[in-house]
Amino acid sequence: MKITNDISYVGVNDHDVDLFEGQYVVPNGMAYNSYVVSDDKITVFDSVDARFGEEWLGNVEKVLGDRTPDYFVVQHMEPDHSANVAKFLGKYPQATVVSSQKAFQMMKNYFGNDYADRRIVVSDGSTLETGRHVFKFVTAPMVHWPEVIMTYDETDKVLFSADAFGKFGALDVTDEDWACEARRYYFGIVGKYGVQVQNLFKKLQGLDIKIICALHGPVLTDNLGYYLNLYNVWSSYSAETDGVFIAYASVYGHTEKVAKLLAQKLQEKGVKVAISDLARSDWAENVEDAFRFSKLVLASPTYNGDVFPAMREFILNLTERSYQSRKIALIENGSWAPMAAKVMKGMFDGSKNIEFVEPTVKILSALTAQNEQEISALADELAK
Repeated sequence: MKITNDISYVGVNDHDVDLFEGQYVVPNGMAYNSYVVSDDKITVFDSVDARFGEEWLGNVEKVLGDRTPDYFVVQHMEPDHSANVAKFLGKYPQATVVSSQKAFQMMKNYFGNDYADRRIVVSDGSTLETGRHVFKFVTAPMVHWPEVIMTYDETDKVLFSADAFGKFGALDVTDEDWACEARRYYFGIVGKYGVQVQNLFKKLQGLDIKIICALHGPVLTDNLGYYLNLYNVWSSYSAETDGVFIAYASVYGHTEKVAKLLAQKLQEKGVKVAISDLARSDWAENVEDAFRFSKLVLASPTYNGDVFPAMREFILNLTERSYQSRKIALIENGSWAPMAAKVMKGMFDGSKNIEFVEPTVKILSALTAQNEQEISALADELAK
């Protein structure tokens, strides 16, 4: 696939993977992207997952023809992109590998070789000229590994963005919305590192970017302001949607009934609502919705003097991703010693700019008329 006259796509689609990074459900597979820039000197950008090494090398050879690559740019050392580095450099012994100092240290770890005799170490502001093309390198530490670099092609105005602006899904799935799976990807994998993404945006200011070539997902060519704005919203921990996400756990259905009653009352007020049973849904989708909406409701029974395990895991997934700048309402249930609200609130002690919405609703086993009034009052408060 041609991206520009000089840039070709040589990546692969993976429909065999069931869990990306061992934890993210990917029903539409994954794409591992790689690119070749043909110029006076030829540059290959990144490798692919180990299982697709031969297919990838075949794709590269089709673009090369009877030529050989001069440079191999390794932007990210995570194995879904770097697994075939040693194989590539063994096949093309004349190629020089271009990467960050930290990446070469990781190559030593993975492959037993840091390629000291055939490498170029780059950092912020480093450039590489290959003829018509001038590549400018930008370091992107902790977006989302410490060794990451990105590359801006000054000639074709292309940003090779490593894992940034990526999404779940193979490229031969054509009817999939970008934002939904890019959002789940971002908050699952990059979400903890919003400050680092914001720092990256500062480095990218002033670059005339016409195309974004990420290591996962489609090549972005149109309406780039849309994608850039979403990344800015996500990485600044701002709410994308004004509304309420209700996340609940329920043992015998009583807490579920309360959560659904609140959802109904909010919808009657015209509030945008999403609701999820944490024990029966994709955890990464739930994390995505918690970050997407401006307000969050947590509803849980007390369980072993704590909260229900699915709720505990959900909150941990939020806090380890720096969940912040949100309003949170609490609903607890308990038959003799309700503790869930206290525990849930305490789990956010280290989080920034969290405002707890009153009233906290306490259910003693089953919904009562008084609880219904409390739910109505909570709906009024959340609808403000």
